[in-house]
Amino acid sequence: MSPRRNRPRGGGSSARRTGGAPDRYGLERTDEWRGEEWVVRQVAGQSAGKHYRCPGCDQEIPPGTAHVVAWQREGRVEDRRHWHRACWNARDRRSARLQRSRQAPRY
Repeated sequence: MSPRRNRPRGGGSSARRTGGAPDRYGLERTDEWRGEEWVVRQVAGQSAGKHYRCPGCDQEIPPGTAHVVAWQREGRVEDRRHWHRACWNARDRRSARLQRSRQAPRY
């Protein structure tokens, strides 16, 4: 008996199937948010080698964690932000609250 195939048969890259553009770092797509176009790139866990701060939840994204990199289509390289996937998907439902530590004053 031959081993089971986990990959679909047939040629073609995953970029062609999902409609994204293949890139050195992963697949890119364009999302519309707040009337502007954003380029969104999925980053695999093994490709993430640094600590990042997610703007959606203000929590740290540790190295080795899969996440999303997003920036405005007309933006600069310095404007890229690293988001948790769930935070990027919930960005419209989140409010812009100030995150405080437990010992921070409330004023």
